[in-house]
Amino acid sequence: MYSPQVLDHFEHPRHTGELDHPDASAQVENPACGDVLKLTLRISQNQITEARFQAKGCVPAMACGSLITELMEGKNIAHAQNMTAQDLIAAAGGLPPASGHAAQLAIDTLRKALSSIR
Repeated sequence: MYSPQVLDHFEHPRHTGELDHPDASAQVENPACGDVLKLTLRISQNQITEARFQAKGCVPAMACGSLITELMEGKNIAHAQNMTAQDLIAAAGGLPPASGHAAQLAIDTLRKALSSIR
């Protein structure tokens, strides 16, 4: 069973789509299950000012994509770099043990995007 937060982000995703001319972007696929997450970020003065996601996969993967964009907007780069899968799972109200890969996919994609800052 999924938490109310996971279901809300799955049924009503926030920040969907792709930013034109992002300052950072990344796409990561989980080879084990096939989930794919793409993040695009706009950054100004060391702060994430906009974040968008596109995802294909299970309910938790879609929800974690939405949730990570919501959590990252307005945060500075150092805060974003220190975010962990456990932080995301807690913000999601928990995930079933077999779904932890969705939070890790979101964190891996965020870190890859931050490493691409132009």
